[in-house]
Amino acid sequence: MLDLDRRGIPGAMIATTAFEGAYRAQADILSFSPHVVYVPHPIQNRSEEEVRAIADEAVERIVAAITGA
Repeated sequence: MLDLDRRGIPGAMIATTAFEGAYRAQADILSFSPHVVYVPHPIQNRSEEEVRAIADEAVERIVAAITGA
C-alpha cells in the first residue's frame, strides 16, 4: 500500500476485523495510514454465498476508499 501511495496509485486494504489491532500498530510504525475496509472475521470457513454477501456489503466502501468519494 505504501509503495502504491508513493506512486500516486489509489488503493484500499481489505482485512477482517481480527487484524484491526495489527493494522493500527503497523500504521503507527510506518507513519502511514491507508484506507482500510474491515469485513467480518473469519473468512476461510464461510460458504461461497456468505463470502459473496460480505463482498456485496463491502464493495461500496471499497470503491469510496479508492475514489475519495
